[in-house]
Amino acid sequence: MSSVPTLSELIESGVEGRTVLVRSDLNVPLDNGVITDPGRIVASVPTLEALAEAGAKVIVTAHLGRPKGEPDPKFSLAPVAAELAKQLGRNVQLAGDVVGQDALARAEGLTDGDVLLLENVRFDPRETSKDDAERAGLARALAELVDASSHAGPGAFVSDGFGVVHRKQASVYDIAKLLPHYAGTLVESEVRVLGKLTENPSRPYAVVLGGSKVSDKLGVIRALAPKVDTLVIGGGMAFTFLAAQGLPVGTSLLQEDQIDVCKALLDEFGDVLHLPQDVVVADRFAADAESKTVPASEIPDGWMGLDIGPESVKRFAAVLTEAKTVFWNGPAGVFEFPAFSAGTKGIAQAVIKATGGGAFTVVGGGDSAAAVRTLGLDEDGFSHISTGGGASLEYLEGKELPGLAVLSEPNP
Repeated sequence: MSSVPTLSELIESGVEGRTVLVRSDLNVPLDNGVITDPGRIVASVPTLEALAEAGAKVIVTAHLGRPKGEPDPKFSLAPVAAELAKQLGRNVQLAGDVVGQDALARAEGLTDGDVLLLENVRFDPRETSKDDAERAGLARALAELVDASSHAGPGAFVSDGFGVVHRKQASVYDIAKLLPHYAGTLVESEVRVLGKLTENPSRPYAVVLGGSKVSDKLGVIRALAPKVDTLVIGGGMAFTFLAAQGLPVGTSLLQEDQIDVCKALLDEFGDVLHLPQDVVVADRFAADAESKTVPASEIPDGWMGLDIGPESVKRFAAVLTEAKTVFWNGPAGVFEFPAFSAGTKGIAQAVIKATGGGAFTVVGGGDSAAAVRTLGLDEDGFSHISTGGGASLEYLEGKELPGLAVLSEPNP
């Protein structure tokens, strides 16, 4: 990130009276309109607060969920605006549209230090369009909002939504081609942390990968397996690996089309990959399902694995607590159900113990970060909790992330 202009440089140049568009990642989980984990909102505050305190007129753009390119009340950013106002300790206006008349009128009425949140940017189909011209059209409309309200100097764009920098979208990529662009503090810190995982990490280096689909993690497994000392596999994806060993998996989550791929990975990296030795199985997918712990080689017909077992936790913890670098992405089981949360909690506690022993530990965002908070674990027990699950995985795979690459281009 050394060649990328930063937020501190923007503020040092003077932002009082100027309008700054910030792309934040405010995609938080909701339950009947109530935010269940405000982590991403909290993480967005430092950049927004710094700009507002410096006298900028701040316009924030963000998405929530996956609306189908049109307004949908259940994906409104209204609850996010309320929580953001609480976290910032200042009023946050919410525009009734993305770049329409209400957004324009509110942008023109901003005064120094004001914060305006535009409605869910994915309500506009151009945001996620594969057509470059369509995305550019939305980017121009966003830039016009900035120009309409920035009277003390040129407007600017700050990229602070690390969770979306792997997306080539209008509010992430195209807008940076139209306005002077800068990396926000969150994006800066995320890249700095992930750089430590890729540039000569301290050893032993252990990685824990969980989650449901092995297909989502194949790229990072292939990228990391040759570079790490231990790669622990948990979550639903473990059952495809167990099936690749010829073991019965009952009605557990299984990607049959990935069995041969997993077999090839085990053949090549069998000394690095570690699979569960025992699993907690259930007779159905429900919080109150009947459950029992069985060896990973003896999953009964009609039963599904929903967590790793205590022996697996013990073995994995022994490896993790000795590591000097740990990256964890993906829960070990269905942690949302208390009866199947022990595996994820045990993994997390082992990573916390490693941190206490001097290891550099990173939680790779997404469900892993949600699990830390849901299970009541101390967030300070980890060196870093990322806000971007998919983005952090693609970074570690070595992929070019469009939202980061564009920040290295000369400012317009």
